[in-house]
Amino acid sequence: MIYEFAAMEHETVLRELRQVFDETTTEVLGRVLGRMTARMQEIQVTRDEFRELRATVTVLVEAQARTEARVHELAEAQLRTEARVTGLEDAVRQLVEAQARTEAEVRRLAEAQMHTAQDVAGLKGHLLELRYQQRAGAYFGPLLRRVQALLPVELEDELEPHLSPEEFRDLLELDLLVKGRPRYREEAPEVWLAVETSAVIDRHDVERAIQRAGYLRRAGYRAIPTVTGERAIKGADQEAETHKVLMLLNGQAIFWEEALGEVLSWTQ
Repeated sequence: MIYEFAAMEHETVLRELRQVFDETTTEVLGRVLGRMTARMQEIQVTRDEFRELRATVTVLVEAQARTEARVHELAEAQLRTEARVTGLEDAVRQLVEAQARTEAEVRRLAEAQMHTAQDVAGLKGHLLELRYQQRAGAYFGPLLRRVQALLPVELEDELEPHLSPEEFRDLLELDLLVKGRPRYREEAPEVWLAVETSAVIDRHDVERAIQRAGYLRRAGYRAIPTVTGERAIKGADQEAETHKVLMLLNGQAIFWEEALGEVLSWTQ
């Protein structure tokens, strides 16, 4: 009933009261009803606001629930991502370790290959030494008459007095000594070839031949530094040309005239 009064217009209510009560009573009741109506309006506003607030809270609670569910999904996705990253890190670590093992094996194989190549080169060098010793006439005959092949140790009595112990030991490492008179040079004296043999001739072979021929010259021999082999690397031929070293590559003589002219001009 009070709520219905609050909803009616004030003048209408007063007219109805005058029909029942006198004017004074009507005025008193009108004032009381007015205050009650105002109070009911306040209460109604408060209830509406509460309903709106409750609806808002409900929306927020639902949104919070969805947010928490989404956060839970993201947390699970993060866990899956971390698991995949951990798996990827393990895979990368395994690949790195495998790569390190592979590189180590490659280095080992490369070293083995290098040693094998060195062994093969050394073996070829020894075979060439034997070939030049056994077939000295065939290799050096086109350059010298009455070719004779010797080893340095066969001249130790003549050589040792002129050299220091270190020089003498170094000279004994010479691969071959070949002596003869220059062909087509009837007036030329006997010469000696200080021969270093290597399958692949390098600068060190040329330098050793020059040094060991120098020992022979010091002992009074007309010695020509000589290198023999199958081929020469770049730089070795330039060194040989500069220092007038005879090169014999697969039997082909190079710088022979230069080397012979240099030793024939030498005065003992």
